[in-house]
Amino acid sequence: MTSLSAEPEDASAPAREAPARRRRQWLLGLVVVALLAEMAFAMVSTAVRQSPTIDEPVYVAAGVIYLKERDLRPNAEHPPLGKLIIGAGAVLTGPRLDPAFPGDQQAVGRHLLYESGNDAQGLLLAARLPVIVLTLLFGLVVFAFARDLTGPGGGLVALALYAFSPDVIAHGSLATLDVPMAGFLLTSVWLLWRARRRPRLCLPLAGAALGAAVATKMSALPTVPVLLVLVVFSVWSARGRRIVGGFAWAGGVALVVVAVVWASYLVVDPRLRWTAPADVPAVDGLRGLAAAWLPFPEPFRDGMRVQFGFEDLRWTGFLFGDVYVGSRWYYLPAALLVKTPLGMLALWVIGIAALCAVPRLRPAAPYVLVPAAVLLGAAMTGSRDLGVRYAIAVPMFLAVAAGAAGAAAALRWRWTPAVTGALLLFVAVSSLRTYPFYLPYSNEAFGGPSKTHLRLHDSNVDWGQDLRRLADRLRDRYPGEQVWLAYKGSGVPSYYGIRASDPLGAPPGRVRGLLVVSDSWIAKSDPRLTPLIATSEPVDEVGHSITIFRRR
Repeated sequence: MTSLSAEPEDASAPAREAPARRRRQWLLGLVVVALLAEMAFAMVSTAVRQSPTIDEPVYVAAGVIYLKERDLRPNAEHPPLGKLIIGAGAVLTGPRLDPAFPGDQQAVGRHLLYESGNDAQGLLLAARLPVIVLTLLFGLVVFAFARDLTGPGGGLVALALYAFSPDVIAHGSLATLDVPMAGFLLTSVWLLWRARRRPRLCLPLAGAALGAAVATKMSALPTVPVLLVLVVFSVWSARGRRIVGGFAWAGGVALVVVAVVWASYLVVDPRLRWTAPADVPAVDGLRGLAAAWLPFPEPFRDGMRVQFGFEDLRWTGFLFGDVYVGSRWYYLPAALLVKTPLGMLALWVIGIAALCAVPRLRPAAPYVLVPAAVLLGAAMTGSRDLGVRYAIAVPMFLAVAAGAAGAAAALRWRWTPAVTGALLLFVAVSSLRTYPFYLPYSNEAFGGPSKTHLRLHDSNVDWGQDLRRLADRLRDRYPGEQVWLAYKGSGVPSYYGIRASDPLGAPPGRVRGLLVVSDSWIAKSDPRLTPLIATSEPVDEVGHSITIFRRR
C-alpha cells in the first residue's frame, strides 16, 4: 500500500515542476529583453544626435555605390560585406547619388551626405541602424554562448556586461566595420563550441560566420588559422577523437570562408570587373606573398596591399599626455585599462580565472580566450595607435568569459555571487552615468569622460561626433560671437548652421573671440594651434570632445 500511495506523488512531481520551470524561462526572457532594450535605447538615441565620425561617410558612400552602381572601387582597402550592410540601410532612404562626381573617397562621402540634396543626418541614421540591429543580435550570441558554458545565470552576467559596455555601445551605434567583424567572429567561435555536439549542423554555419568576418574587415585574417584548429578540436571531441575527420572538416570550413568572401564581391559585381587603383603600393616579402597567393578575389588582395601600405606609414599617437610618432606595443592594453569600467575589468579577471581553474570549463578556454588574444596581439603589432576599436573583440569575448564568474563557486569561492552582483551594479551605474557620451568614456580611476582627452585621442574620445551639439551650444550660449573653428572630423560645419573661420591659416593677431578646437587637435600639439590655445581661456566644452576657448 505504501508503494501504491507513493506512486501518484512521484508521477505528479514533474507536473508541479513544469509551471515553475516555465515561470523561470519567462523571467529569464524578460531580463534578456530588458537588457537588450536598454542597449537599443542607448545606441539609437546616441546615433540620432551624433554627427558623422571620420570613417562613416566613406563607408556609407561605398555601400550606396556598391548597391546602386555595382562598382567595387570605392574604399577598396576593406572587403564589401560590412559596407553592403551599411548601404542597405542607406539606400532605403532613396539617396541622390552622382556617380560621375570626381574626388577621393572622403570627398565622395562628403558629397553624398552634404552636397547632393540629401538629409545628411537622416541618411546617416538609416546607415547606422543595420549595425545597431547586428550589435543587438550579437548580444544574443553572447548570452547563448555563456549560457551554454555556465547556465542561464552566466548568460545573464555576460549579456549585462555586453549591454552596458561603453565601447560596444559607442561603436555599435556607428556605421563602421569594427563591431560587425568582431561579432561575426564571436558567432563563429560559439558555433564551433556547439559543434562539439552537432558538427554537421554547426560547422558549415561557423565557416559562414568566419567568412562574414573576413568579408567585413581584413583584420579578422589572423584568427582564421586559430579557428581552423578549433574545428579540429570540436570534431575530435564530437567524433570519438577521430582526428583525421577533424582535418577534413577544417578543410571544408576553409572552403566555406573563401566562398563567402568571393560571394561578397560577386554580389556587388557578378562579372568582377576590377582595375587596380594607381595608388596600390608594391608589397614585398612574406606580406607580398600572402597578398599574391591567398585564394581571394583580386580586389581583396589589392586591398591587403593598401592596408600593408598604411602599416608602413608613421602615425601620430597620444597616450597619457605624451605625443609621439610611431606606435607603442602597450598602447591598446593601456587604452583598454582607461576605457573599460572598473567592475568589468574585475569580472574579466574572475571569469578568466574560472575558465582556467574549473575543470568542466577548461575545454572552453581556448575557444573564448585564444581568438580574443590573437586579435589583440595582432592589433598591438600595428602602426595605428588610434583607438580601442581595433580591439573591440576583447570586451565581446571577455563578456562571455565573465559569465563563468558564477562557476567560481565550484572552487568554493563563496563570495563570488555577492561580488559578481555588486560589480555588475557598478558597471551599470558607470555606463548609465556616461550617457549619451559613450565614445569619450573612461572609468572613474582616470577621471571619467571629461578627462579622457588628457590621456587618449582620436576614436577614443574625439572622432568628429559632436558637430551637431556644437551648433546647438553656439546658438544657445554664444549667439552672434566671432567663431574660429579647428574641427577634426568629416562633418560640414556650415550644414549645421556653424559660421566659423579657420584659425590655422590666419595671423594669430586676428584670432579674437571664440576659439573652438577638437580635442584631438589639442592632443597633437599642432604648432599652429598651441600658441593660440596658450593665450586663450577655456570657457566651455561640448560632448567631452570639443573645447571652447575665449581669446581676447
